[in-house]
Amino acid sequence: MLRSILALSFVALISPLARADDAPPKGLRVFHTGHSFHFFLPPIIADMAKGGSVKDHVNAGLSAIGGSRVIQHWDVVEEKNKAKQLLKAGQVDVLTLAPIHLPDEGIEKFAQFALEHNPNIRVTVQESWMPFDMFDPTFKVRPAKVDHNAAKIADLRDIHAKAVKTYDDHIAELNKKFGKRVLFAVPVGPAVVALREKIVEGKAPGLKQQTDLFTDAIGHAKPPLMVLNAYCHYAVIYQRSPVGLPVPDVLKKTNLAEVEKLNLLLQEIAWEAVTSCPQSGVGK
Repeated sequence: MLRSILALSFVALISPLARADDAPPKGLRVFHTGHSFHFFLPPIIADMAKGGSVKDHVNAGLSAIGGSRVIQHWDVVEEKNKAKQLLKAGQVDVLTLAPIHLPDEGIEKFAQFALEHNPNIRVTVQESWMPFDMFDPTFKVRPAKVDHNAAKIADLRDIHAKAVKTYDDHIAELNKKFGKRVLFAVPVGPAVVALREKIVEGKAPGLKQQTDLFTDAIGHAKPPLMVLNAYCHYAVIYQRSPVGLPVPDVLKKTNLAEVEKLNLLLQEIAWEAVTSCPQSGVGK
């Protein structure tokens, strides 16, 4: 009964939706862990928080390991594991995680550990876009050639739906086990597919082809994709819409045409993806 009351109270606390121009929330201490589809986020999210007048947003730290699963960040030796140190000290409000595929026992281990030291902790799980435009849970297949521009949106949607279901099911299962909502999905993959669809339709200002989002075959992000990812995280971390925030520095520096319009599109796509995701904690 107590667990149910706590869970309902927590949902009530975060349920009101906020726009970017509403009164800014209190800043949060955010520790990031992740691979190369994730570890560029801290300065961009900090820039967004500043642009949204969020005072005292803190980048508590970063654990960056290329091509990593969450368990690899958990297994970092104790004396070098900054994430565990700060979590144990109760100095983290939000912990971000970025699995590549499931299963990944690091998600539960981090969430359980964080919850033991901070009953109000929130742990986000990035539901990434698929490396090489394919769903390969082994992460061992390396295609001889990848043509992002040739990818069909319907195929991308199906591929990402498979991955998202595994994430959402796992998050729901763990939250049920904890007796409250501790884990929150960040639906970056679906947002990326939505942006790629806009590009194909010629409705993404400054972006002419799908490869304008990627630096290579695996799918490492160029600035527009970095910013889209960050808007998704900002929306989940602060439980508010990013629509209306100023253009982040990383996007300004691209000198893309119609950058203001592109920025608004990225914000709208991120917010739609987050509010459509049942495990994000942000409803419509």
